[in-house]
Amino acid sequence: MPLSEYEQRVLDQLERDLGTDPQLGRAMKRGPKARSRVALGVVGVVVGLGVVVIAVVTQFLWLGIVGFAVMVASALWALLGGSSAAPVKGHGGKPQGKGGAAKPRPSKKPFTQRMEERYDRRRENGDF
Repeated sequence: MPLSEYEQRVLDQLERDLGTDPQLGRAMKRGPKARSRVALGVVGVVVGLGVVVIAVVTQFLWLGIVGFAVMVASALWALLGGSSAAPVKGHGGKPQGKGGAAKPRPSKKPFTQRMEERYDRRRENGDF
C-alpha cells in the first residue's frame, strides 16, 4: 500500500532529522567489534561461571560474588569496548577510510524511493 502524501512528507522530515543528530551519527559509524575482544570476553564469562560453580560446591559466598563480578566485567568489557577499525585521520582532521580516500556518498534520493528500487531489483532477479 503506497503512503499518502502527508505520510511521505512526515517520513522525509524524519529522515532529515535523523541525519542531523550527531550522537546517532557517531553510534551508527562504529565498526564491528574485534573478534579477539569478543573471544576474550566469552572466555572471561566462562571462567567466571566456573568460579561461581566452584563457589557453590565449596559453599564460599565471597568466591561466588567474585566469580559473578568476573562474568559481568568480562561481558561488559567485550560488548562496550572499542571497534576493530578506528577511522584514520587524514588531512584537515577528517576521518578517512582504510584506503585514505573518501567513500562516495549515496545519492540524495529519498529513503522510500531507494527501498522501492531495491525491492524491484530483488523481484526482477528472483531473490524472493
